[in-house]
Amino acid sequence: MKRWFDWTRLATIAVAAAVTATAAVPDAKAQTRRVLVIAAGQDIPDFDPHVATGYSASALHRNTYDPLLRVEGPDAKVVPHLAQSWTVSPDGTEYTFKLVPNAKFQDGSPVTAQAVKYSFDRAIRLAKGNAWMIAGILDQNSVEAVDPTTVRMKLLRPFAAFPTVLPWIFVVNPALVEANKGSDDGQSWLRANLAGSGPFRVTRNEPGNLYEFQRVDGYWKQGAGNVTGAIWRIVRETATQRLMLQRGEAHIAVDLTSEDMDQIKDRPGVVSIIEPEFRTFSIKMNTENGPLADVELRRAISYATNYKGILDSAGYADLMTGPLPNGIFGHLPDLAVPRTDLAKAREHLAKSKHPNGGIKLRMVTVTGLEQQRRFALVMLDSLKALNIELEIQPQVWPDMVASTRSPQTFPDLFPVYQTANYADPDNIAFAAYHSSRNGNWQNPVYRSASVDDLIMKARAETDPAKRAALYGDFQRQVVADAPDIFGVLEKRKLALRSEVQNFSFTPVASNAIELFALSLR
Repeated sequence: MKRWFDWTRLATIAVAAAVTATAAVPDAKAQTRRVLVIAAGQDIPDFDPHVATGYSASALHRNTYDPLLRVEGPDAKVVPHLAQSWTVSPDGTEYTFKLVPNAKFQDGSPVTAQAVKYSFDRAIRLAKGNAWMIAGILDQNSVEAVDPTTVRMKLLRPFAAFPTVLPWIFVVNPALVEANKGSDDGQSWLRANLAGSGPFRVTRNEPGNLYEFQRVDGYWKQGAGNVTGAIWRIVRETATQRLMLQRGEAHIAVDLTSEDMDQIKDRPGVVSIIEPEFRTFSIKMNTENGPLADVELRRAISYATNYKGILDSAGYADLMTGPLPNGIFGHLPDLAVPRTDLAKAREHLAKSKHPNGGIKLRMVTVTGLEQQRRFALVMLDSLKALNIELEIQPQVWPDMVASTRSPQTFPDLFPVYQTANYADPDNIAFAAYHSSRNGNWQNPVYRSASVDDLIMKARAETDPAKRAALYGDFQRQVVADAPDIFGVLEKRKLALRSEVQNFSFTPVASNAIELFALSLR
C-alpha cells in the first residue's frame, strides 16, 4: 500500500510541476510533457500482436502497432490507416490495398507491402491471438506483395465481415522479428519487446504495477493530440480506480462498476460515459473435464442460476438471450433460454451423474473486480439449492488466461466478458464457440462438430436471409449444449477527467484506449 501511495503522490507532484513549468516556459519541450494516467485492473500478459488478446493487450497493440484499417466513431466505422484505399472484386474474394507511402516503423525503416505479407503469414502460421478472425479465410498463399505499396489478398471463400477484422491484424517489422526469431518465430522476444510502427513505444514494463508509454517522434500520421506519454496503471479494486479519478490521480478509469458510476455522477471535473455495445458476460463451464462434462448437470445449473440476482448485480445491463448479443444481425430475440426454474433444475439434476448433488465446484474471478465477485456470490447461493458447494478463487488475469490452456487446468466455472471487435455475429460465434479457439480464454474447452459446421457455413454465406437462418440454428444448438451460463449484456462504463480532450467512444474494444488523438488541457 505504501508503494502505491508514494507513486501517486509523486505523479501528482510531477503533473503539477509540469503544468507550472509549461505556463512559465511554453516553448521548452522538456517542460511540456503531458502524461495521461489510465487506471486499469488488467495486466498486459504478452506484447506479441499475433499472440496476445484481451482489452489490455488490445490497448497496447492499438498504440504501438498499426493495422491496414482502423475502426473509429460511435458507428464503429472502418476507415483507412496503413492502407489509404482498397478495392474488392465483384465476387468478394479478392482485395487490393494501396499503402500510404510515408509509413515507417519505429526504427525508421519503411512499412512495405512485404512487411504486411510477412505479418499476415506469421499470424496465420502461429494461429494464436487474433488469427481466429482470418482462420479459414486466408492461408500462407493468400497475401501477395504486388509492389512496395500494393498488397493483394485472395480469400479462400467469401467473407462479408473481412474489412471489419483487419483493424486487429497488426503489422510487425520483419527485420526485427527475424533478427530475434529464435526457435519460436520470435514469440519469446516479442513477449516483452516491440516491432511496430505505432505512435507510442513502451519505456517501462512492470507487471502488477504499471506500463509506461512514450510518444514516438516523427510518427508518420497527422492529427496527434498533445499527450506525450501515458501510464497504464494496474489498480485491481474498481473503487480505488474511482477514487484516483476523483482525486485527479488518474485521467481515465476503465473497469468501473455501476455503483462507481453512480458515485461519480455529477462530480465536478469527471465525465461519465455509459454506452451500449456488443459486450457479453457469460460464465463458461468446463464441458470436457470434471463434473460439468455432464450436459445434464450443466443444464441443471443453468436453470438453478438466479438470473435476477446477476442482473441486479450488473446494474446498467440487460439479460442475454442466448450466445449472441441482443440486436446484432441474426440474433433471435424469442430464443428459448434457461431462466430460474428450480423444478427444471432438479429434473435435469436427477438425470445427471450426480442426482443428489454433493459435489464441490471451483469458480475463478479476476482479483479486485468487484462485479465478478458479486456474480460469483450469486452462483454460490444458486448452487446451494442443488446441494452443490462452490469454491470462489480470485486470480490475476494472466493466471486465469494460463488456466485455459487445457481442460485439465481449466476451472469448473470461468466468468468472461467478451467485447465484439467487429459488429458482426461472426465475432462472438467464432471466437467463443468454434473448437479451433480451444485453449484460449474466449473458448477454452467447448467443442461441437455441428456447431463448428454452422459457424463456418455462416462465415462464408453472403445471402443475408440464409446467413441469418444459419445463425438461428447455431444459437439453438449452443443453448441445447449448455456450455455457458448466459449472463448479461452490460453497457460500457468509462469515466475520465474533464481535462481529457478529443476522446471519442467506439462500441468495440472501447476500454482499449487509443492515445493518438488525445490531449490534456
